[in-house]
Amino acid sequence: MNEPPHQPLSLRAVIHEFIHNRFATKTEKLAPDDPAYLKLQEQFDPQAWLADAARRVSQLQVVTHSLKGVHPDAKGTNLYIEPGQFDRPGLVGSHCLPQDFQGDVVGNAAALDVYKFLKLQWQGRSLLELSLDGDEALIDALSEDRDQAQAWVSAFAQIVEPKGAPSSHARGKQVYWLVGDEPTDNGSYHLLAPLYATALIHPFHARLSEARFGEHAKAGRKARRDTIMFDGEYSDYPNLAVQKLGGTKPQNISQLNSERGGQNYLLASLPPHWVSRDVTPPLRTESVLPRFGRRAPVRQLVNDLVGWVKQNMKEDERRALSGKAPRKTYQDRDLHDDLTAMLADELLMFTFELHRLPSGWSADSECRLVASERYWLDPGRSELDADFASARQRSDWHEEVSERFSGWLKHTLTKRLKISLGDPEHEFWTSKIEQVLEDFRRQMEGLQDALREEDERLEGELA
Repeated sequence: MNEPPHQPLSLRAVIHEFIHNRFATKTEKLAPDDPAYLKLQEQFDPQAWLADAARRVSQLQVVTHSLKGVHPDAKGTNLYIEPGQFDRPGLVGSHCLPQDFQGDVVGNAAALDVYKFLKLQWQGRSLLELSLDGDEALIDALSEDRDQAQAWVSAFAQIVEPKGAPSSHARGKQVYWLVGDEPTDNGSYHLLAPLYATALIHPFHARLSEARFGEHAKAGRKARRDTIMFDGEYSDYPNLAVQKLGGTKPQNISQLNSERGGQNYLLASLPPHWVSRDVTPPLRTESVLPRFGRRAPVRQLVNDLVGWVKQNMKEDERRALSGKAPRKTYQDRDLHDDLTAMLADELLMFTFELHRLPSGWSADSECRLVASERYWLDPGRSELDADFASARQRSDWHEEVSERFSGWLKHTLTKRLKISLGDPEHEFWTSKIEQVLEDFRRQMEGLQDALREEDERLEGELA
C-alpha cells in the first residue's frame, strides 16, 4: 500500500515546531514536575515566546556592513543595504552578492535565538523576508489577535534598521575625502566612516577555504606535484594573511564571524616586486647551475629545504632516544614535494630567461659550457647550425642536465648541513627534474615542428 504524500507544514506549524524544539532542548534534563520545567513551559507557550521575541528583537540588528569588524569596541551605526541598491559597474563589491545573500547579525548574543527564528524558511522565503513585506500569511500565523500580530511583524522588520541616529565612534575609522576643487578648503571634504562588508566577507571566506582545503583543490595540487593529468582546475592565493576578529569570543563581533571562528582572509595588496636585470650569456663557466643558485628565490627555497631536513633530523633523533621509529607523515612528504616542485618551477623560469638571448650565443669561442647545457639553454642555435641540431637531436641532454642539477643540489645541501645525503635523495631530485625537462623538451620540439611546417606552407603558397 502506497503511503500518502507528505503534506508541507503550514506557516503556523513551522513557527510552533521551532518554539517546541527550543523548549525540548531547554528541558531535556528536567523532570515534568520540576518548578524550573513549569516556568519554562510558561515561557515557551507560543504566544508568550513570540511576545518576548518581539521585545528582544530590538537588541539585534541584521546588517550587511558592520562597525565592530573595524574595531571590536567601536559603538555606532551599522547598515543593512540590499545589493541591488548599489550601482558600481566594473568593480567588485557588495553589489556583486546574489539576491539570496546571507545577512549578518550584531547585538546581544543572548538574543540570537530570535534571529534563528527569523531565518526559518516557508515556501522558499524566510520569516524575515515575510516580515519586511508585511506578509498577510505571517500575520495570520502569528496570532488570532490581528493588531498584536501586526505589531510583532513590525517589530521583527525593524531588525534591519539602524539603532538611533547615525553615528561613528572614536575607535572607528574615518577618512576625509576630497569632493571639491580646493584641497585647502575644509568645506571641500566629506568625512567618510568605512564599515566592514560582513555580508561580502562570508562567501569570500567560503570560496577561499574551498580553494585551500577542498578535496578538488587537494587533488589538483597532488596531480601537479606528481606531474600527472588532472581533469579541471584549482586556484592558489599567494601571500594570504588571516585576521582574527573577536579573540576567544568571535560571537561578540557578529554571528557570521562566529561561524568562521573569527577567521577573515586578507588578500595581498602589494605592488609587483620586479627586479629588472640584463640577461647575459653564461660564457666563461662550465655550468650555469651556480648562477642559478645565486637567484634570490632559489636561495630561499634552498634555505627552506635545509630547515626542513634539520627539523626532521632533530625529530628523528628525539624519537630514537625514546625508542620510537622515525616520523614519516603526509605533511612532511607534501612539504618536501612542494619545495622540490617550486625549485623545478624556478629552473624553468631561469631557462626561459636565457632563451631570450639571441640564438647561437653558445657558439661563441669563449663559451665553456658543457654540451648538454648548450643543448638545454640555446635551442635556437639548431636553426642556424645543422651539426648542432643533429647532435642535439641525438643527445639525451635532459637526463645529463637532471643529473648535474641533482648533483649541484646535493652538494649545496651537504655543505650547508655538514652531513652526507644518501642515494635515495639524489635519485628523487633527479627523477623530478628529468621529468620537467623531458616535458619541456617535447614542447620545444613540437613548437619547432609546427613553425617549420608553417614556413614550408607559406613558401609553397608563394611559389
